Amino acid sequence: MDERQALLSFAALSQETRLAIVRALVVAGPEGLAAGVIAERMGVSATNVSFHLKELERSGLISQRRESRSIIYSASYETLADLVKFLMEDCCAGHPTIRENVERGDDCCSPAGKGDVVA
Repeated sequence: MDERQALLSFAALSQETRLAIVRALVVAGPEGLAAGVIAERMGVSATNVSFHLKELERSGLISQRRESRSIIYSASYETLADLVKFLMEDCCAGHPTIRENVERGDDCCSPAGKGDVVA
């Protein structure tokens, strides 16, 4: 991820509703959520959520697909992982253990119930 993309991502996440949307979509998994469901969960109007979804999609943090009459939004896990790696790249130069954990990140999204404790 380059600095320009990171800035777009951070700008999109710097608003309370958008951050909540991304967090909800991460929890929802690859199946995603319909725009109407997102609006309901966020307690905002369809117009308001549409504005926020467009900003998040423009930043690359989420993607959309059409299923019959609904538009389904999903977290872009690859972009989110790239953003975390971008943050950790320089700060971890002197701490190989931290960097190793970030790069190994394959178990961060593993389904619960495989012996993992979920807080």
